[in-house]
This record gives sequence, C-alpha cells and structure tokens, in this order.
Amino acid sequence: MSDKGSVLIVDDQPDRAVALVTALERTPFRFEITPGAPDLEAVLGPESPWDCVLFRVDLIDVSWPSVRRALRGFDVQVPVIAITDDRDLESMSIALALGVTDFLAQPVERAGLLMRSIERAVHHRHLQRDLIATKERLEEANAELSHSLAVLEQDQQSGRQVQRAMLPAQPLRINDYCFSYRIIPSLYLSGDFTDFFQVGEDRVVFFLADVSGHGSSSAFTTVLLKNLFARKRSDYFRRADQSITDPVAMLNLANSELLELAVKKYATMVVGVLNMTDNTLSYSVAGHLPLPILFDDSGCRYLEGGGSPVGLLPKPQYQKHELSLSDQFMFLAMSDGVLETLQTTDLIEQEAELLSLLQGPAAKPGELVDRVGLADADRRELVDDIAGLFVSRGLVG
Repeated sequence: MSDKGSVLIVDDQPDRAVALVTALERTPFRFEITPGAPDLEAVLGPESPWDCVLFRVDLIDVSWPSVRRALRGFDVQVPVIAITDDRDLESMSIALALGVTDFLAQPVERAGLLMRSIERAVHHRHLQRDLIATKERLEEANAELSHSLAVLEQDQQSGRQVQRAMLPAQPLRINDYCFSYRIIPSLYLSGDFTDFFQVGEDRVVFFLADVSGHGSSSAFTTVLLKNLFARKRSDYFRRADQSITDPVAMLNLANSELLELAVKKYATMVVGVLNMTDNTLSYSVAGHLPLPILFDDSGCRYLEGGGSPVGLLPKPQYQKHELSLSDQFMFLAMSDGVLETLQTTDLIEQEAELLSLLQGPAAKPGELVDRVGLADADRRELVDDIAGLFVSRGLVG
C-alpha cells in the first residue's frame, strides 16, 4: 500500500470510476476500483488496509438498509465518502443513514474539493493507526513494567526476609537487664539496623545505625555493618582484640570500611557497651539524631553526643561518653524517621516535641512507642524508616 494513502472506489460502472481517478491523478494516493459491494468488515474494520473508501450512492442491486444493519455489527474504522452525480434528497438520506464522513455531488467536476476531503479522511486514518500503535506499545510496555515490578517486589520481599534474619531473633535478657528493638521500614528494605550481643561475662555491645537513603543499597550497607561487628566480636574471642568493647574504635572501623568500599553511603550511629558488673554505660555518637534518651530517677533527658556520620570524612573525631546507671533505667536510641512523624518541621522544635511526648518515668518499650504515637505505624505510609533500640534494667521488656 502507498505510504501516502490508499483509496478504494466502489463503483459498478468502470468507465465512470476511471474518469474519477483521472480527475484525481495529481493526488499522491493510490486508487483501486471494485465494481460491487465488498466484504464490509474487511474493508471498513480495524484490520482494513484502506485509508479511505469512496462509494457511489446509486449502486445497482445494493440494499442500503442491509448495508446499514451490517455496519452495526462491527467497529467501523475507515472514513467513508459518499459520492453521486445527482444532488437529490434520496442520495443525501442514504449517506446520512450510513453515517459517512462526507458527501459530495458531481465529484469529477469538483475534483479539488473531493481531493481535500480525501486528504482529511486519510490524515484521520493515519492518526487513528498511530494512536492504535501507540496504545499497543504502551500496553506492551505496561505489561513488561508490571512484570518487572512483580520481580522487583519479589526480590525486595526476599531481601526483607534476609535482613530480618540478621536482626536479633528475640530480646536479650541477662539477669534484670533487657535489650530489645523495633524497626518499621518505609519500604520493604530498611536502611535502619540494630544489633546487640554479649561479649565476655559482663558486657553487652549494642548499636543503632541509620544509613542514608532507602531501599536495597541502604540495606546492603547494613549488612556490611552487621558483618563488621560480627568480625570484631570474633576477634575478641580468637585474638583478644578489644576493639568490640570500644565504641570509638568501632566507629572508626565502620568509617574506614565505608570509605574503602566507596559505596557512596554514610550512616549515623550510636554504639554502646554496657558493663553489667558495675552497671555503667560507655557510648559514642556518630552524627546521630535524635540523641539517645535516658530515663532514670532524674527523669527523661537527652544524653550528650556529636561527631560526623561514618563514611563521610577520612579522619573523623569521635568521643566516648561514660555514665553510671541507676538500678532502674531505660536507654532509648531512635532513628530520625521518628522526627518525620511529628507536627513541627524545625529540628530543634522536633527534638523538644519528642522529649515532651516521652516525658514520664522509665517504661516498657511498648509504652514508649505509644507515647510518641507509633502504635499503628506498621499500617501507615511513612516518609522514612523508624528504628528504636531499648536497653533497660529493672523493667519488663
């Protein structure tokens, strides 16, 4: 078929049809003549190769009511132009009843007008074809996208199971001390991570990390941090390496590994070591907000902390803080996702509001979660991951 357009002329008088083609010889279209009424659906339906159909209203032996009924049985896609040599009411009535695109009397004498009508019809048909092709491409692209999203979701769900398996399986209870956590991911995978484990007879090491970004890359970084702490714990037993019991040393190691791997990720962290023999806590903070919170006999307050996140600077400065703990206390570290759930937007105001919500005596982790309005957070759409690490003594976790 012609790239410019293909036109079918339905006329039972060959000489008359040839005369019409001759009158239109300067047009860029390809014409074909058929003497009788063709298969209507093949010519006018969606699969038709024609861009326009011209038909004579005065065709012999054609039942126009039958044609009209046949047209109702399928989707007419090809523009139809009715032509006649006589401008009479009957011809116009037939054309209108058939729902033609245009009607023209004396087409040979008015070849220029007919040519413009054909051009409009062919242009319409080309646009229609382009629209159908675009729709098919979009449907195919949507199908491929849906498949890719399904595969990605499956991978994310699998990754979430792996990440959950790396977290402590249950709270750690030693005498009247309890270590527990809660993580609420905004996506399948979380950039927030925590861990705690006993080292020797009297110490427990714990950390909370909030990796920049979301999704898989941030989750992979939590795997690196988990592996680092596991290795140094092993080194403590195998080689008497004391790094695992030094929060500053662990932050420096985490910083070095992230920089060496060039993963383009950084993490804020809180690392602590609880000595159960003398009930003391040593901890270090790497750019983490909000700062850790301590509940004890003196009330509820933020602890000191500073330093840059791990993975940003080649020579960061971290400080170790030490404090003696009460017989009953709750140490709480939370990721900054909790600040996004508050009413205020200014950081200083958010920190003040969070502390205000948490005010009160030391309480079970679940009660603290309720105080900040996160009881139903699992069912809400969150802007950021939320993680909480709870270290307590004298409370039921």
